[in-house]
Amino acid sequence: MIVNPQLFNYRLIIGSLIVAITVLGVYSFNNYQSITSHQQFIEQEKKLVESELSQMISRYDDISVTNNLMASQLKVAKQNTKIVLDSLRLLRGDLTVISRFKQQVLNLKSKNKSIFNDLESSNEAKKTLEKEKTFAYNELKKQRSLNSTLLEENKSLHKNLEEAALLTANSFKAKAYKSIIGKKIATKKATSTESIEVCFVLAKNILTEQGEKEIYIQIVNPKNNVVVDKGAVHFGDSSLIYSTKEIINYQNTAIDICIDVKADEDDQPLVKGNYFINVFHNNQKLGSTQVQLN
Repeated sequence: MIVNPQLFNYRLIIGSLIVAITVLGVYSFNNYQSITSHQQFIEQEKKLVESELSQMISRYDDISVTNNLMASQLKVAKQNTKIVLDSLRLLRGDLTVISRFKQQVLNLKSKNKSIFNDLESSNEAKKTLEKEKTFAYNELKKQRSLNSTLLEENKSLHKNLEEAALLTANSFKAKAYKSIIGKKIATKKATSTESIEVCFVLAKNILTEQGEKEIYIQIVNPKNNVVVDKGAVHFGDSSLIYSTKEIINYQNTAIDICIDVKADEDDQPLVKGNYFINVFHNNQKLGSTQVQLN
């Protein structure tokens, strides 16, 4: 069999080209897949970094602080994080760029850790302060309640002491008298009565302040007029029209007292009926009695 050398060379060349094209195609396909996988990896890494930065910004937005210094630090950290995120979104990523941004994220996290630690310490201190404030407020409230109770008890005790220290009297009696040759003689007749004697006992009381006590006698006739009107004495908003006043030196012991009230000429002769006698210490009524004149 005779082979044409030129035809053989053509076939060899064509075979070599086919092999070369096949090898090149396989290489190109493998290289394309490698590039595609690499690009996908870079995009995935970029998205992960973007996600971390976005989460950091969201965390800044969720934090509320009243401390001006902490608020300023958080504001600066948030601005820096947004700048890094915006830059990452604008740049076309490669491994070098992604690595650089990852490092920036690490730096931001490191700074944030310090800020959040300070914030946590501040919050813990604030909680402790609030607890102490609440405890102090409750204690103050209890103390005020106790003081109020003690004040009321003191007022009540003071009132009881005042009432216990009041001058008291008992055994009130009254008699009408006429005078015959300078001698007092008891009478029941209104027309002959010249005076009315009022007797009573100032009771013993060791709580009452010693000293002079003003005793007022008020005699009211059947016409509801004060006999032997000496005018009115005033005690604050109240006043008393009295018939006579007596100063008694009180020394905390019982004293028998009799006070003779002589009728004025304008009152004589006295009218028939019941005469009501009231005894006062200042504006405090000690007791009363009455006498019937015919």
